[in-house]
Amino acid sequence: MDFIVKTDIEIAREAAIIPIESIASKIGIADEYLERYGKFKAKVNPSLVDEKLKNSKNGKLILVTAISPTPAGEGKTTTSVGLVDGLCHVGKKAMICLREPSLGPCFGMKGGAAGGGFAQVIPMTDINLHFTGDFHAIGAAHNLLSALIDNHIHWENQLNIDPRRITWKRVVDMNDRSLRDITCGLGGTTNGIPRQSGFDITVASEIMAVFCLASDLDDLKKRIGNIVIGYTRSNEPVRAKQLKADGAITALLQDAFQPNLVQTLENNPAFVHGGPFANIAHGCNSVIATKTALKLADYVVTEAGFGADLGAEKFFDIKCRKSGLKPDAVVLVATTKALKMHGGVKKDDLGAENVDAVTKGCQNLAKHVENIQKFGVPVVVAINDFITDTEKEHAAIINFCNGIDVECKISSHWEKGGEGAADLAEEVVKIADANLAEFKTLYEDSLPLWDKTKYVAQTIYGAADIIADKKVRNQFQKLEDDGFGEYPICMAKTQYSFSTDPLLMGAPSGHDVPIREVRLSAGAEFIVVICGEVMTMPGLPRVPAAENIDVDDEGLIQGLF
Repeated sequence: MDFIVKTDIEIAREAAIIPIESIASKIGIADEYLERYGKFKAKVNPSLVDEKLKNSKNGKLILVTAISPTPAGEGKTTTSVGLVDGLCHVGKKAMICLREPSLGPCFGMKGGAAGGGFAQVIPMTDINLHFTGDFHAIGAAHNLLSALIDNHIHWENQLNIDPRRITWKRVVDMNDRSLRDITCGLGGTTNGIPRQSGFDITVASEIMAVFCLASDLDDLKKRIGNIVIGYTRSNEPVRAKQLKADGAITALLQDAFQPNLVQTLENNPAFVHGGPFANIAHGCNSVIATKTALKLADYVVTEAGFGADLGAEKFFDIKCRKSGLKPDAVVLVATTKALKMHGGVKKDDLGAENVDAVTKGCQNLAKHVENIQKFGVPVVVAINDFITDTEKEHAAIINFCNGIDVECKISSHWEKGGEGAADLAEEVVKIADANLAEFKTLYEDSLPLWDKTKYVAQTIYGAADIIADKKVRNQFQKLEDDGFGEYPICMAKTQYSFSTDPLLMGAPSGHDVPIREVRLSAGAEFIVVICGEVMTMPGLPRVPAAENIDVDDEGLIQGLF
């Protein structure tokens, strides 16, 4: 049977979008707290919480995460949007908190991050492109600090910064592999001091991580000031506040720091704010958006990037640890196609029914369920339903989940919107309202950094051990000696496997996790541990998505997905 399927951008363009004031009124946001960006976008002044909502009871917090990503796709954002529409469909006061998309993936391989099918946030083109300018502000703030560092060295270098020990790179919100390693300051004495440096993608910036973890503007400024940009010739850390950079950077971020309010296809409220990389930063939307939403709605749906081994672990061990948030339930997204890939089926063969492969691939799902349960939060599995799925494949997943004593619901939000997610929504309400969660982080602050890293690798990834050369081990010790030993670990590794080999699918165990580099994020208050070959500046694929994006004769953008 042939299916006629509209593209995401076609569905989004045909949506009955309503003025943003009407969306705000649904959740009790008065007009005075809105800063409009056209008819359908607005920023919400954070003073709303202190002035109007301080004594309001917090709603229930639901995290949406997924099995290990595959080229077949899992639809985590789509499911998040479908779930909030489903919650509203069954009569609940709910809203969603998502990350903003990065231009790099939009023009690269992954595409945008506004959902898909009939479960999207809109206006889709705005959100996937410049939106309200937040990422431009974050990029400018980051590069202001870069400029101030080089300027300080040019003018006498009173802090005695060692140009060879500067750890602060520049950023750009685009996949550009040629910028990974550069030499700057060439051209003589008027052009600064020559040194090696490089670029990261904006969403990997520590400014982005700080932006999304800060509780208010004062906290944002404090965290920016605490950023360590490099070391002196005597190997002492140098902070941004020593360069008197914290005030100006905060000024650049003041407007961006206000959460962005948009809507779903079904006209339900959505905060889309912040966007740290899931395997390099912490992969969660801003704390301020999440906390504001919890005061406005009875149920708040949020997501964490990539699979639960990366996104959910960081959501729990970094975002919740630093903010005091306590999730009430977790939704783990799976698709039959992705499970078939984890069961050994090649991408070109996914169209054929293969119950055995689905069952085999469920080992990946089981490991993620086991991991989530270690944090004391109840979990429900959501099958993101594709029109090509078969009943037997769905039955295999449900039977497997029954065998590990976990509820599993089929959700058809992609095809039917909120109505298709009603069963999932009812189950989420049931477990969230039962107050079953006994949330706890995976490890204590006092555990040494090396031991934290090893514990995450062994407990979450199923690894036998972590390995690193003497230089990297010395980096761990140096961080301990400098007083950063109580920070949590932010593991940066491939999202495609529990191991560091992206081709090793399913639920591998007994592998070693090689550590290539350790980076200090003193403002964000975590340690980035870079494993295997993961990149902090991605490259474009052989055929980037940009080749299919255009503006038609009517001035409409085409090709975004």
